[in-house]
Amino acid sequence: MNMKQFLLSLLFALLMLSCGGDEATSAQGVTPGGGTPLAEAPKILSTSPANGADGLPIGDIDISLVFNQEVRLAASGVSLIQVTGGTAKSIKRASATTILVTVNCTQFDTTVSIAFAQGLVTGLSGRQSEAYTLTFTTQKKPEIAPGIPETPQTASTESAKQLYSYLLQQYGKKTISSVMADVNWNHSCADKVYQLTGKYPAMNCYDFIHICFSGPGSWIDYSNLQPVKEWADAGGLVQLMWHFNVPKSEGATDYNFYSADAPFRPTRALTAGTWEHQWFYDQMDRVADILLQLQQAGIAATWRPFHEAAGNATARQQADWTRAWFWWGIEGAAAYKRLWVAMFDYFQQKGIHNLIWVWTTQNYNGNSSQYRQDIEWYPGDAYVDIVARDLYGYNAAQNLQEFSEIQARYPHKMVALGECGQGDGNDPSTPTDFWKAGALWSHFMVWYQQRTDHTDTMCSDDWWRAAMSSPYVITRDQLP
Repeated sequence: MNMKQFLLSLLFALLMLSCGGDEATSAQGVTPGGGTPLAEAPKILSTSPANGADGLPIGDIDISLVFNQEVRLAASGVSLIQVTGGTAKSIKRASATTILVTVNCTQFDTTVSIAFAQGLVTGLSGRQSEAYTLTFTTQKKPEIAPGIPETPQTASTESAKQLYSYLLQQYGKKTISSVMADVNWNHSCADKVYQLTGKYPAMNCYDFIHICFSGPGSWIDYSNLQPVKEWADAGGLVQLMWHFNVPKSEGATDYNFYSADAPFRPTRALTAGTWEHQWFYDQMDRVADILLQLQQAGIAATWRPFHEAAGNATARQQADWTRAWFWWGIEGAAAYKRLWVAMFDYFQQKGIHNLIWVWTTQNYNGNSSQYRQDIEWYPGDAYVDIVARDLYGYNAAQNLQEFSEIQARYPHKMVALGECGQGDGNDPSTPTDFWKAGALWSHFMVWYQQRTDHTDTMCSDDWWRAAMSSPYVITRDQLP
């Protein structure tokens, strides 16, 4: 062999050795191109939320685990996850290298520890992942004012005290579900919610809107207490309100409550000798008779008259449309407060002491640049136990804004979502979402609206299913 042949043989041997080395390395688990050794156990590259994260919203929390290689889930799944401060709900493979774990954490300001056992996933080589622990803390509980009176300011019967005490005990812990009655003296919408979800709302709200038509033999008779007694006897809580209908003119039998359609004025209602004064007190007498019967039956209720009084009157730039939309607010804050106090005093004189009075603020419609607060419309602490707000189509962040501002303005009162429902065709925030955001409404009440899915209310079937299964919502079966 000459020198040239020797060199060629040596080069060939080196090439073979090099190729053999690649094959050997591959057999030991190195991916082509110098990537992660497949024989290594899968390791976590990152998590979302990050380990040690602070202030996570309560409720269902999705946790992403990103590994350094393609992984497969163990068949035992959730059983390999131990959670302190919550519950493991599900686990799935979100991508080749990512696992998604959902845990439920219901407590504010809690350190949650999630222990992922060895073998939660395996790599392509069959090597198992090592044990890993992730910790984070949930958000702090929004402060609920400690100065709320322990007994109602507006009621004195034992049943009213018990109702108020229960509302106060639950305030900041859970929100109480409610629905508006359809045609206002029944519980048909509540029945439909039950048929859809298997649960009744905790409260049913009745409206005296048709009291001017009421009577034996009429199409509606408020003196027949059966619908309310049925509800209360089944353990439900009772809400009452009043769209106060008035004649469009003296002696008319065409009634309305909108300021544009009824020239009825608060000052004339409070002026003796006027036909408006006569109507105002005649209608209050009719309602008072029913309230006294309920009181004698041991039924207490929240009472929400003269709601949404300010309407658009607090707009900073005044125009034709910037006015109260109900007659009880059309003459402004001073006349409105006189009207409220007149009703309060008259019912007290009648011996009605079973009502927890609820005042509905307009706040500033969530827009401080265009609206002023309606604080001058507030009747006063002695005449109000709960401050409510009516919101339609509001998302969780908007709920939080309204709740926080109202609570800050009225720190000695419970704050409730007086009405809610769809806005512009969209469902409002679910109770789970607004609660997780920090809007801790004492209760929420869904307005009725015929032909909206199966419940005839202003929320969809999907919304109701989510609401009645929420861990933050009290349903009728959960009442004491």
